[in-house]
Amino acid sequence: MDKSDAKKAVRQQLLEARLNLPDRLIRSDLLQRVMRIWLVGRTDQAIGAYWPIKGEFDPLPALHRWKEDGELLDQPLRRRIGLPVVDKVHKTLTFHACYPGCPMEEDAYGIPKPKDTEVIVPTLLFVPCVGYSPGGYRLGYGGGFYDRTLASLQPKPLTVGLGFTNGFLPDFEPEPHDVPLDAILNDNGVVWPVG
Repeated sequence: MDKSDAKKAVRQQLLEARLNLPDRLIRSDLLQRVMRIWLVGRTDQAIGAYWPIKGEFDPLPALHRWKEDGELLDQPLRRRIGLPVVDKVHKTLTFHACYPGCPMEEDAYGIPKPKDTEVIVPTLLFVPCVGYSPGGYRLGYGGGFYDRTLASLQPKPLTVGLGFTNGFLPDFEPEPHDVPLDAILNDNGVVWPVG
């Protein structure tokens, strides 16, 4: 089995395990708490995230709380949340403002995206992880959208992976095109950076 096939097999195993987590609600609640605590004191005004699919952790409740907390602080700049919109030509993502009740539509992959909202440039980007490893590397779905997007975003946002503890891959070997994340959070706390 070559490296690409091995990666596909690991991805499939992790996706099946994540979809069948018997304690998903407990793990999700723990990761919501970890995320909210991690966000305390951050000065970001625009955070990019994702719409959860295939059993992914849902970051939106914690982010809506972060946005509301900013409004309570009477900050001069309002906090904004962006969700990805796929650029089919360049196979990259742009982030469009998302707020409770904003108009949504399905993209080419059947994933909800904001409809006709403003483009935002996130200074912090939460990235879904199918799996993750030491050094801040993530295993995604294999499309390369996040790697290409991160290579093109200027200024480069701080990148934070989100995943459940069962997604940890201690022996994962990144490929040359893999871009490490700045941090990874799971339902036990901060996984990367270590220490």
